[in-house]
Amino acid sequence: MIKILVVEDQALVRGAICSLLALEDNIEIVGQAENGQIALDMLKNIKVDFILSDIEMPIMSGLELAERVQADYTHIDILIMTTFSKSGYIKRAMALGVKAFILKESPTEYLVNAIKQVQNGQRVIDPELALMALDDNDPLSNKERKAIKLAGDGLKTAEIAQALFLSEGTVRNYLSEAISKLNAVNRIDAARIAKQKGWI
Repeated sequence: MIKILVVEDQALVRGAICSLLALEDNIEIVGQAENGQIALDMLKNIKVDFILSDIEMPIMSGLELAERVQADYTHIDILIMTTFSKSGYIKRAMALGVKAFILKESPTEYLVNAIKQVQNGQRVIDPELALMALDDNDPLSNKERKAIKLAGDGLKTAEIAQALFLSEGTVRNYLSEAISKLNAVNRIDAARIAKQKGWI
């Protein structure tokens, strides 16, 4: 039996996914969570082979969850299901070791096949999403991405410096670089552009 934890903030969608997967003979839904933090807490008490997760959720996103799981639970495979076809998400997900990235509107058979393919050591990316990822190029460095995300969240330079363990001057440099690379008018605009592209 393949033990799956489903992580999705919309209760109706989460319930529908669980109901559909429960019809499969070799799949057992061992838990449901409405965000990444709840899922992480659940992993301490249940055995899981796969996490099927949404991306955009409150408290902890699917990508943040993937990062934590790959660090602490290397035996668990992550499959991302989303309605957000942002190319930046795909690249970040793959860099974090996510094994499958598919659209929520995919047929149930596609999802089940993706789970089986991942179990056999393969990676699965929806063809439409794969093409988008190839067409896009994220110009931001990891530090610039983190700084611009915090700026977009409303943090001041000193607060960003404290959060990232950097000097204020270094943070200003990262923000300036990000603004320049994205042809943005200011840090808030840069964060908006990067979020729109799926880079943060």
